[in-house]
Amino acid sequence: MQNRSERDTFAEMYANRLARLWAVERGLVFGRLDHLDEGRLYIGKLGLTDDEQERLLIDWRAPVAQPFYRATPAVPMGVTRRRHLQTKGRVVTGVDDDLLDLDAISDDDLATLNGEAALLAALDESRTGRMRDIVATIQAEQDRVIRADLNGVLVVQGGPGTGKTVVALHRAAYLLYTHRERLERRGVLILGPNLTFLRYIEQVLPSLGETDVLLSTVGELYPGLTATARERPEVAALKGDARMADVLARAVRDRQRVGRKAVELRLGRYSLTIDPGMLDGARNKAIRSRRPHNQARAVFVRTILNALARQAAKKLGRGLIDDDELADLREELRTEQVVRTALNRYWPYLTPQRLLIGLYGSAERLEYAGSALSRRERELLRRDGGEWTESDVPLLDEAAELLGEIDEQVLRASAANAEEELAAARQAEEHEREAEVAYAREVLQLTGLSDVMEAERLAERQRGAGPYLTTAEKAAADRTWAYGHVIVDEAQELSPMAWRAVMRRVPTRSMTIVGDIAQTGSAAGARSWGQVLDPFVAGRWRQEKLTVNYRTPVELMAVAADVLATIDPELRAPRSVRESGAEPWSAPMTALPELVKAERGEGGKVAVVVPDELLERVGAVVTGAVPEAAVVEPGRGRAGAAALDAPVAVMNVTDAKGLEFDSVIVAEPGLIAAQSPRGKSDLYVALTRATQRLGVVHETPLEPALSRLRPRGHEPTNVL
Repeated sequence: MQNRSERDTFAEMYANRLARLWAVERGLVFGRLDHLDEGRLYIGKLGLTDDEQERLLIDWRAPVAQPFYRATPAVPMGVTRRRHLQTKGRVVTGVDDDLLDLDAISDDDLATLNGEAALLAALDESRTGRMRDIVATIQAEQDRVIRADLNGVLVVQGGPGTGKTVVALHRAAYLLYTHRERLERRGVLILGPNLTFLRYIEQVLPSLGETDVLLSTVGELYPGLTATARERPEVAALKGDARMADVLARAVRDRQRVGRKAVELRLGRYSLTIDPGMLDGARNKAIRSRRPHNQARAVFVRTILNALARQAAKKLGRGLIDDDELADLREELRTEQVVRTALNRYWPYLTPQRLLIGLYGSAERLEYAGSALSRRERELLRRDGGEWTESDVPLLDEAAELLGEIDEQVLRASAANAEEELAAARQAEEHEREAEVAYAREVLQLTGLSDVMEAERLAERQRGAGPYLTTAEKAAADRTWAYGHVIVDEAQELSPMAWRAVMRRVPTRSMTIVGDIAQTGSAAGARSWGQVLDPFVAGRWRQEKLTVNYRTPVELMAVAADVLATIDPELRAPRSVRESGAEPWSAPMTALPELVKAERGEGGKVAVVVPDELLERVGAVVTGAVPEAAVVEPGRGRAGAAALDAPVAVMNVTDAKGLEFDSVIVAEPGLIAAQSPRGKSDLYVALTRATQRLGVVHETPLEPALSRLRPRGHEPTNVL
């Protein structure tokens, strides 16, 4: 047993190490630091040594690597030259040098200086449909955020293109490196806005050597359920409202209300009575226990059964009975079908799904539970059946907290023929345990350890725990898992109810929250970080700002800034670091097929961002013009997100959040701005997805905020 345990431990350790080594193969080494005193240090995605333990490669997260990101000519930090290396496989394909101390560099080294700025070279590369790591081009303000302290809540506020997401991912890798023992055991959770976004970022952390971080959406937080359907904005806003916590609490109390009439239970030779006083006393005792509903049921049931057992004793002429006789009578009554039916009616076991289905499907239950809601709001919640939506998941999570778990044996015992099934299962389990103890006894006798350890203890220690699961897999299957650190991206979109679900998963409040208030598109989303965080960590959160736009060229950002001013004149767009030379344009919607073909011909990834109502219609036009194009369909989960692999993708604004493309065509900006109360923010998001080229197609007149767009010549085709 010990040898097997050691073998499995080493196998797991080497398998994890091998997975990390394979994952970081691309771009393994990307930099070199020439120091005045320390000589040359090579920087890479992880640390490596040779057989003599001489250092070959420095992990980018190590303190000694910080000058690679923070050294400047004004503050060189002992570095004379910083060299960026581009590789393909094991071959160096490019070299870029930053000279930091001219006086300290030799004439021979001066003769070997090469390249353009590594950052601008990376920004000009074509997109691939997947986010890439920026480990070789992290900038000083980004590095400051990445290496910030683990403890507490860090808010990273940044406009479009400032690298919020990729900084958050690199921060996850840095924290796992720096606090490995603490975080590997509890895990790191990264929450994204949708499954399309998760597919976009899923390769970043493995490329940095971190292969065991859980990526999830709010719609996946409830184990066993992936909710991708979306509500109408007004319904989503209501379900995300903090008042829904009280609605659900009242919905649970509604299921604990007892009748006001006595109920007679016929049990063959005699009958028993459950009267209102008995019910009230049992209910109050269960509520005073402060247990969740399903656990409090045990208190309610025991109190009723005790009262019924005493009644039965009198009916049977036994008079006063001792505790053992009372327990026997109680268990006898528990198995009676008529008693079980009555107990289930007064205090039923409930699952979160059953609670919500019963609430949504009953006008009477909604009126009681939603007494603080208006009649129109209750009507918005009313529905019969239908699939679970993303807005339902935080409510299911809240309900699970209120209800508590149901013991699996109890569930089995409530099924048909439950007693026989449960008895057979217990008998089989007992036989298995006896066999394990017998085997353990033989092992102890053979090894001469019978006097040192009991056979039962050895059997318990060696009992199989099932297949090996990673920390991420264990956490994904356990709703009550407490993470070591949680990162929330596009955090401005989360509703108050979603924040309650997130906060339950990180009791230490060690969090990184990433977003941009100006990009809030959800009606239930945040208007300020204080509004979001003060209910949970008032006065205990800090904020860092990213101010430089690395993605969106100056020409494109000028258009987006005009739209931003219509959202709030006080808001300021981030400063772009480069120009593309391509002026943003506008054209009639009828020119869309030719324009998509032209943009496809320019190379790189192309996105057509559309209002929700036009997704199917525009998708058909684009796929007709460019057969290899694909539509990102909401509600299809990871299968819909696979459209990112296509050279041209058609999607709505929600699925475009956090993504970037070489070229973006925005269809009907007026409809995007009008489709929700935060529609202007959605338009701002759509206009800032491009790294090179931006166009707008429309049938309705453009609003004044888009006056910078130049009309583009075209040959119209009447296709819409």
